[in-house]
Amino acid sequence: MHEGSSRVVSGRQNGRPTLEEVAALAGVGRGTVSRVINGSPRVSEQARDAVARAVAELGYVPNQAARALAGSRTGAVALVIPETEARVFSEPYFLDLIRGVSAELAEADNQLLLTLVRTEAERRRFEHYLAAQRVDGVLLASVHGDDPLPDRIAQLGLPVVMNGRRSEAEPVAYVDSDNIGAGRGAVAHLAGRGRSRIATISGPLDMYVARARLGGYRAGLAEAGIAPDESLVATADFTEEGGRRAMRELLERAPGLDAVFAASDVMAAGARGVLREAGRRVPEDVALVGVDDSVVARLMDPPLTSVRQPIEEMGRTMTRLLLQKVGEDPGAGPAAGGEQRRVLPTELVVRDSS
Repeated sequence: MHEGSSRVVSGRQNGRPTLEEVAALAGVGRGTVSRVINGSPRVSEQARDAVARAVAELGYVPNQAARALAGSRTGAVALVIPETEARVFSEPYFLDLIRGVSAELAEADNQLLLTLVRTEAERRRFEHYLAAQRVDGVLLASVHGDDPLPDRIAQLGLPVVMNGRRSEAEPVAYVDSDNIGAGRGAVAHLAGRGRSRIATISGPLDMYVARARLGGYRAGLAEAGIAPDESLVATADFTEEGGRRAMRELLERAPGLDAVFAASDVMAAGARGVLREAGRRVPEDVALVGVDDSVVARLMDPPLTSVRQPIEEMGRTMTRLLLQKVGEDPGAGPAAGGEQRRVLPTELVVRDSS
């Protein structure tokens, strides 16, 4: 079936896949494809799956002029976060991001659809929902390096903007903060305070944000003339419990450490608890720096030195970029949306923990 589909595509006059080609690849009738795309409930789950796969594989985009005539713009935007409810609604990062997105959408008289995608089945269901053109565009946050969803959304012809990126060569539009600068600045500060055994707790290394902050940490060590030591590097998962586990690991491997750069305030809070249990004073024995400058940093004892990233402004910026893409003329070319990659600056906020 796939070989036959390739021959049809290569002979296409205008280079764009048609509804008939989607139907042929999915093994269903043209009317079934139309019903799936238009969100009709009168379609079996098996047929919906087959159409969604065919749409994604062929890169089929419904005719924009026909959609406009039908008044099909929904006035809704999906914010997709592939995390659990417990994490999304407990961590300040996500709450600040949602606040920024929601405020910007409200000003543009658009509705926010918050979607948590945690499993493969949920991702497939969300792709089916998108294939029905029920939202005008998608915002993605907390995306891991192997996540296919950004590319699938783009293949469906929907505008998409990510919070962060999957790699240095990210092809999808994104808004990020200067994560390398965050790590570099934290280490420069700690070295400037006379610390020489500087450890780090990184996020999961399948996420670009974690790799970038770790790279900034290593760059900061080199600039301070401090030799790298892999026993001072521990990997966690941006959660408080992950910070606790990583801090225990670091103290076991390198009991002489005198500073820790944690790649999030939440992980720093976990590390602070373990240091207290171990009888280590902060900052006298171990200086501590986090990232985000969240409410967690301000409420810690002592208050946490943290690299501020403009989380709410990132939410607003990515929403403005997405709405700009939604309003583009599809025939105007790739330059119509302006800059597709934006990196916002970070700032070190010094408090008593360092």
